[in-house]
Amino acid sequence: MKKHTLCIQLVIALIGLNALIINVLAQGNDAFPVLVQVEQGTIEGLYDTRTGLQLYLGVPFAKPPVGNLRWKAPQPLDKWTGIKPTKAFGPRPVQAIVFGDMNSRSNGVSEDCLYLNVWTPAKRNTKGLPVLVYFYGGGFVAGDGSEPRYDGASMARKGIVVVTVNYRLGLFGFFAHPELSKEAPYKASGNYGYLDQAFALQWVQKNIAAFGGDPKKVTIAGESAGSISVSAQMVSPLSKNLIAGAIGESGSGISALAAIPLAEAEKVGVEFAKNAGYTSLSQLRAASTRELYEVYAESRRFGFPSVIDGYFFPKSMREIFDAKEQAQVPLLLGWNSAEIPGMAFMQGLPYTEENFIKKVKEAYPNDWEEALKVFPHATPKEIEWSATNLASDRFISYSTWKWFDLHRKNSSQPVYRYLYSKLRPPLVDKSLTPGLAGGTTSAQGVPQFTPIGAPHACEIEYCMGNLPLIKDYAWTADDYKVSETMQGYFANFIKTGNPNGDKLPEWPAAKAQDVNPPVMILDTESKAVPSQDEGRYLFLDKMVKNN
Repeated sequence: MKKHTLCIQLVIALIGLNALIINVLAQGNDAFPVLVQVEQGTIEGLYDTRTGLQLYLGVPFAKPPVGNLRWKAPQPLDKWTGIKPTKAFGPRPVQAIVFGDMNSRSNGVSEDCLYLNVWTPAKRNTKGLPVLVYFYGGGFVAGDGSEPRYDGASMARKGIVVVTVNYRLGLFGFFAHPELSKEAPYKASGNYGYLDQAFALQWVQKNIAAFGGDPKKVTIAGESAGSISVSAQMVSPLSKNLIAGAIGESGSGISALAAIPLAEAEKVGVEFAKNAGYTSLSQLRAASTRELYEVYAESRRFGFPSVIDGYFFPKSMREIFDAKEQAQVPLLLGWNSAEIPGMAFMQGLPYTEENFIKKVKEAYPNDWEEALKVFPHATPKEIEWSATNLASDRFISYSTWKWFDLHRKNSSQPVYRYLYSKLRPPLVDKSLTPGLAGGTTSAQGVPQFTPIGAPHACEIEYCMGNLPLIKDYAWTADDYKVSETMQGYFANFIKTGNPNGDKLPEWPAAKAQDVNPPVMILDTESKAVPSQDEGRYLFLDKMVKNN
């Protein structure tokens, strides 16, 4: 233990950090128990005397969605007597391991997964602290609030109450079916994961003051599926009035994984059940977790669509933004410079002009000439970047841009846009290689490529100040510099709705009338520049409208 502590101290000294953000609370080191009264009863967390933070892990916020509550909206907890321990992460939602960089600290996998975690710097008389509620990514099929990259200790040390939230995933989180719709009081089904998030936000409103937080200063944030979730909560009547700000990292539900009509989603559910041999809802509810897990795995599906259900989503997200009915709050959002490698667009073809034109013609058979005007292709390097941009845009960047464009034009609130561009350092384990859409995978038998920009999901540990908790990469002084900058912007925004502050490059808000709106380039040397990408996004926007 002494050697371990010494190593930590040496690392902290080398990187010039003053705060110890490595979470040792789960072991009870240097901590004593603390009690908090929430709506349903008393919980017991830990007060870390080393960091001055309180931590409450595995706090239940709804009844376990099991048995007859499987595929139902989250239900309020019953009150309890005595003291409920909240010193360890609760179980994560049922899922397979689909992304190599997900390192859960949770207590197993279970349908009983509706738990949240709270980090707070509050002292005994502290009130009115800003609050961050972070939703994890993972394509709505994986992830949980215990992952080290989402750890709230570092952000809490900046005077923010941090909450991470578990929500149902995959078959258990988004399955729609006519029988489920019939039994629901709102006559729809699906969206259970989104409903979990909204229910957690309601819990925050009722209880966060007990942790020193201000329910009127709640900012929601997330990456990828978590970012899509932020955009969804911004438009839902269940949650849009519960937030004071929003942060989106690479993703929105306006295009990527957009909600579909209820009838269409029900057909998907019926087909899935039929193919799996279930003829009734009672059979589905009677099936064990294991049985449904295996049936879902055998189907080779990647999740289920979200639903325009008339309840969580009264209509499409695009329609809600166009009508200015979304949450009228400050928005900070952006994406990464190389969300997905260009090979995903080229499909294995070399980066030649002939090959690039061929793939563009296949993608846009009626508009390929216009596409070539906004995606440069004169040199192999230009082609690699254009292929990377096309792959990234079609994957998730355009969707995020559309969210940005709609909110700045349909809101009086400030909108701040970034492009995260810091290249990742090498992996420590040379047997691994970066995954195509973030994460890591075995290098054996996988085509190797050299990233030219920042891949999907790589910014999370930077903005949350959690580089020391991520052991996969050989972090450098430049990485810590970028993390300090990015976390500073995020912390300022959570506190004030404006990312700007001392010692940070000025980040101007985008205006509705801006032709080339400002973009903050987040890199070793961060700076705001006029956008150079509006032409390509306007082209993609036209393509989406025409299809």
